[in-house]
Amino acid sequence: MSRSHTAGGSPPRHPDSGTSVITVLPWSDPVIDLKGFDPRSTYVERFWLSVIGPSTLLLLRRFARGFDEHRDGFAIDLADTAVALGLAPREGRNSPFVRALHRSEQFGLARFADHRTLKVRRRVPPLTRRQVQRLPEPVQRSHARWLEAELRRSHNAESGRARRLALTLAQLGEDLPTIEVTLERWNVEAALSSHAARWAIEEARRSKVQAP
Repeated sequence: MSRSHTAGGSPPRHPDSGTSVITVLPWSDPVIDLKGFDPRSTYVERFWLSVIGPSTLLLLRRFARGFDEHRDGFAIDLADTAVALGLAPREGRNSPFVRALHRSEQFGLARFADHRTLKVRRRVPPLTRRQVQRLPEPVQRSHARWLEAELRRSHNAESGRARRLALTLAQLGEDLPTIEVTLERWNVEAALSSHAARWAIEEARRSKVQAP
């Protein structure tokens, strides 16, 4: 599903022309807050940069620093913030600063609750498949390598968790079928449950043989 708000038919809001200060609030999202990336992370710099552009990335990083200091939100002066980011402090919807705001909203990274209140994600979500396909080919290959490494890390972490749980059950005297079923009830996938259970039974037997 696209994160662009323009696809939904409702144009993004902008600050009123007479507004000099807006309030920035955290945009809570349990899924993205858990799975997403800090705007200052390497992932965002390597893969989101060519999607949203440098001005929007710098803006998101400035918001992240603001949330570090003011967790519940803060106010920003539009002209001062534009100058701090190296953008011309011109007013109007075509100013570089307002365009950066627009792109953050276009890609679902921020949204105006009203013309004076901006809600911003604390974490940036992973790129969608469509967004990855629009990256330059070298960046696409880099993203694919990152994804493969992340999947390996995730699998290794889940495998280690399954083995620890299975070994605890084996040491408590549970048999192989019971360990497998119990692991599956604890949301471990079937193949991993079976492998971990067999390993745990063998490990428990080895420990008994080696015990004095």
